[in-house]
Amino acid sequence: MWRAFRTGSVCDLSAHAEDLDDPFADRVWGPERSVRAEVVALLLLSGPPPVPGRVHSLKLRGARIMGRLDLSGGSVEPYVELQACRFDNELLLPEAKFTTLRLVRCAIPRVEAARLHTEGDLHLPRCRVARGIRLTDAQIGTDLLISQLVVQRDRRGRAIAADGMSVAQDFQAEMLEAYGEISLRGAKVGVSMSLRGAKLRNPYGRRALNAPQLTVERTLYLTSVAVDSEAGSTPPYGISNTPVRGARVQRFDCRGGLRLDDGRFGDAVDFYGARFLLASDQEVSLRRIQTPELRFVGERPEQGRVVLSGAKVVKLVDTSLSWPGPGGFAMDGFSYEHLAPRGHFPLVRRLEWVEAATPEYSPEPYERLAAVLRNSGEDADAREVLLAKQRRRRETLPLAAKLWGFLQDWTVAYGYQPGRAALWMAVLWAAGAVAFSRHDPPAIKPDEHPEWNPVLYALDLLLPVINLGQDGYWRLAGAWQWVAAALVLLGWILATTVAAGASRLLRRG
Repeated sequence: MWRAFRTGSVCDLSAHAEDLDDPFADRVWGPERSVRAEVVALLLLSGPPPVPGRVHSLKLRGARIMGRLDLSGGSVEPYVELQACRFDNELLLPEAKFTTLRLVRCAIPRVEAARLHTEGDLHLPRCRVARGIRLTDAQIGTDLLISQLVVQRDRRGRAIAADGMSVAQDFQAEMLEAYGEISLRGAKVGVSMSLRGAKLRNPYGRRALNAPQLTVERTLYLTSVAVDSEAGSTPPYGISNTPVRGARVQRFDCRGGLRLDDGRFGDAVDFYGARFLLASDQEVSLRRIQTPELRFVGERPEQGRVVLSGAKVVKLVDTSLSWPGPGGFAMDGFSYEHLAPRGHFPLVRRLEWVEAATPEYSPEPYERLAAVLRNSGEDADAREVLLAKQRRRRETLPLAAKLWGFLQDWTVAYGYQPGRAALWMAVLWAAGAVAFSRHDPPAIKPDEHPEWNPVLYALDLLLPVINLGQDGYWRLAGAWQWVAAALVLLGWILATTVAAGASRLLRRG
């Protein structure tokens, strides 16, 4: 190992047999493939200079690390790569500094690396960690790669504790398996963060992923992933973003709550193909997140809630089957500017979507949906949404107001269907004309009156403001006065409704 370090070559202690080299098996590795942790620490912290013309680095394969490898507070300049190794005790790296650290397919009891600093990558792909990973306030100079990592919880129930962690470029955790809470409070990722195909399990607490105030400069992927059956030995280990023939698809599967409250995402938050298995008191909480695009295109949660209260999204991509039913969805204060549904999402289902999010009547979700539809040129659908809002509001009114609302709805649809008001005006005009055709009223002034025309007289009563030269010249008595008064009142109501409807057609926004 010492000689390989000076030349930068691999020190291979494996038996070159699959069953003998599995670091996760119960088979005991003997002294012929064991190295002491204190010797590894001495080599990394105070090792010999490289052979002239070579770059020193520690590359171990198939080794058993005996004892506790403690590099706390140390500065490790050589490149470090350990493959298919087995650690007897926890790996201690708090406040240590590395250039690049790669642990590939290693069995580790625990990784303690609070405030770790790397100039390059930190890789833990395909490793198995028995008692959690701590990366609190760690600073990763380029990429963090933990794809296909299997990690169990620590004493506090956390599989990965990485509050305040900063990753300069990509954070890749594809097909991660975590059995405990992943805590990423206030973490920052410089490019994209991917948990494609990850399986998050936390039967011990409320949340499987707890990441309030997470900042991702590009896209957060919580989606399915295509896996090639012939996985490669180098990253991305057979993982593909686009399905290929013969590849199986593994979805993002979260059993426990997910919290992204107050998060900031530069491009999108993508839930394509995601599945959430929640208890009744658990949530997919997206409160006050800000992102140009939210792709909520996964399976509908059977229990729990999806909360978008206060979120700000430019473009909402969804399907009619991705949202939970009544009582399982909240979006008070949810702001979005464009709708881009995938598949058939009729207006009646969109109204059910709003209703499911408002067990108690709230006008704001209806007005937001109507504004978005109107800005997209869907004026008729926008009027249907506002009509649905009035009908929901009617349910909260006292009896008298509710009866008046039913009358408005039945006659003029609260003014949101002006064609119905025009039809009522035509019906009343015809009825008035027929009625007055059977009556020949005397003139108020015998020498000053036009020729009696029941059709024009009925229309003159119905149309406010406009004078057709019939009203005001004839003396009506008895029931005819009530008929005329009724036509005048109904004419004012219907004409106002028609005018309001016409103004909505001419005005957008």
